[in-house]
Amino acid sequence: MARPRAFDRDQVLRQAIQVFCDKGFAAASTEELMQAMGLSRQSMYNTFGDKRQLYLLAMAEYQRSGVDDLIERLSQGPTPLHAIHDTLYSLGTGGCMGVNAICEFGQDDVEVNQLNEQSAARLRKAFEQTLIQALEQGELGANTDVAGACDFLMATLVGMKVSSKGGASVEQLGNIALYAVRALGGRG
Repeated sequence: MARPRAFDRDQVLRQAIQVFCDKGFAAASTEELMQAMGLSRQSMYNTFGDKRQLYLLAMAEYQRSGVDDLIERLSQGPTPLHAIHDTLYSLGTGGCMGVNAICEFGQDDVEVNQLNEQSAARLRKAFEQTLIQALEQGELGANTDVAGACDFLMATLVGMKVSSKGGASVEQLGNIALYAVRALGGRG
């Protein structure tokens, strides 16, 4: 009879996410993953499959929860532009699986691209809805190109994550968020 699992699957997946955020896919060794997750090789393989399957599961969870958090932040704040500022500012420091995946795989991995595209589409829609609210409330000029503003916000978000990975301080990231809102036409 098989023994029941003696670990929380979601918790050990979060530990794998942290390793992949810090190191990316290629640089994260199976041994590092096992150590961070507190699992034996057999338990890891039985639960998650090989390293690639673990990575894809971790990426899906990372993007789902990360985008959920950003969308939640966009729904808060006294005004839509204030919510955008706070969302950008909330990025903090540390590694990012999404940025690592883009840098490591480019457009060469179909499964990783699908995960990135799905999360980007969800976030873009939330930015679009927030920008439309800002237009309706008079925070943005009537001639604001919402699609272009969404492109700008998505690029700013990725740029901030890359800057954070490169060592930008919280103050520097805050300045980027402030100037992004000002560039949209808000007073920040």
